[in-house]
Amino acid sequence: MNDVYYKTINQITNVLLFVDGIKDAAYNELVEIKLDNGSSVTGQVLDTRENMAIVQSFGETRGMNTGNTAVRFTGTTSKLKVSTDMLGRIFDGMGKPRDNGPEILQGEEIDINGSAINPYSREEPSEFIETGISTIDGMNTLVRGQKLPIFSAAGLPHNRIAAQIARQAKILNNSEGFSVVFGGIGINSEEANFFKNEFEETGAIDKSVMFMNLSSDPSMERIILPRLALTTAEYLAYKEDMHVLVILTDMTNYCEALREISAARQEVPGRRGFPGYMYTDLSTIYERAGKIKGRKGSITQLPILTMPGDDITHPIPDLTGYITEGQIVLSRDLYRKGIYPNVDVLLSLSRLMNQGIGAKSTREDHRGIADQLYAAYAKGKDLRSLTEIVGEEALSTSDKAYLKFADMFENKLVNQGYYEDRSIEDTLNLSWDLISNIDVNEVKRVKSEYISKYGKWNGKDGAK
Repeated sequence: MNDVYYKTINQITNVLLFVDGIKDAAYNELVEIKLDNGSSVTGQVLDTRENMAIVQSFGETRGMNTGNTAVRFTGTTSKLKVSTDMLGRIFDGMGKPRDNGPEILQGEEIDINGSAINPYSREEPSEFIETGISTIDGMNTLVRGQKLPIFSAAGLPHNRIAAQIARQAKILNNSEGFSVVFGGIGINSEEANFFKNEFEETGAIDKSVMFMNLSSDPSMERIILPRLALTTAEYLAYKEDMHVLVILTDMTNYCEALREISAARQEVPGRRGFPGYMYTDLSTIYERAGKIKGRKGSITQLPILTMPGDDITHPIPDLTGYITEGQIVLSRDLYRKGIYPNVDVLLSLSRLMNQGIGAKSTREDHRGIADQLYAAYAKGKDLRSLTEIVGEEALSTSDKAYLKFADMFENKLVNQGYYEDRSIEDTLNLSWDLISNIDVNEVKRVKSEYISKYGKWNGKDGAK
């Protein structure tokens, strides 16, 4: 370890220090910044130029000056000590305990930046993860090893949905270990208390590791926190053979921190001021989800982001959509109707759904009934728009049935209680109850054998 302190800082801007006379500093190398009052702050090398290192401070640069502040280069990168002792614990954005518990002393030290997974070693994501939420399990199924973001907006209940998923998520094979790694990025103290209380009161904390970076904490922690969470997840998945669900909220705060640091480095901005390398940076987070051949464990990601101005074409959701395998989109219109969880199934998509459903995982009729629900709901929503022009009286009997179906779909299948944990069996049975309100002759997307087996027509199962 290097014990040489450099007092050759020629400039301090925002959270950056420009240190002269440095020849061999490494990218991401950790540094110790010592102030003239004897206190120390941790930092990291962001960039190296001719005989100069640009250091990012993890704390405020207030009180630092070019004359008396000294920098020591440690020769190591950011590492996290990980072990199963982390389960049930809460940490901050630097990996330090936030729950007044002891530090993790026993364990394996791992570089938080991880290492890329060889594409050849990746195993195709499969196996169903049950969240207990019908719009996800039935219509946009989450598959083990998938990365499926939730696109929300300011004021929508994405935090409640995240807490509900963390509490209810499970795999059908109960003999295999399952855990949740939760990362709160730039959340306010009210949100932090909500997650802490929810996890502790429901017992979800026992199978979880929580990392929290508050809005009052240094912005650099927002860059580090997802990597701490994923390093922990990789250890639990690939060393302890557990299936890990990683929930990260809010990735918009992460991207804002990335923009702030880019501006401090005086880089040429890209779209809406975000750095041009944001796509690559986000991929280093999202691509750490998956399954590896020969390993029992898996990492499934559920990142949450709020779309600025409800704009799905904004760079953050836009780039996220390119990297991930679908999206769950929350609807403000459904929220105004008092429907929870307010998932817009027509805008949502799980590209890996087919790999996690069917006779051997959920049920044989799953794909067909989901397709039929999509078609009927889409038609019902189109007819809603039409009735605003021509009135409901102008509709045919069949059209009125679809109009009624759209309302029932939102109120019975989409809408469910915060503590209502529906099994996939319950969701599929409810789907058949709803589709039975449409003429059986118009049910074209389900095999006739499944209509005979599960359908609710002709007085069967007490239906009409």
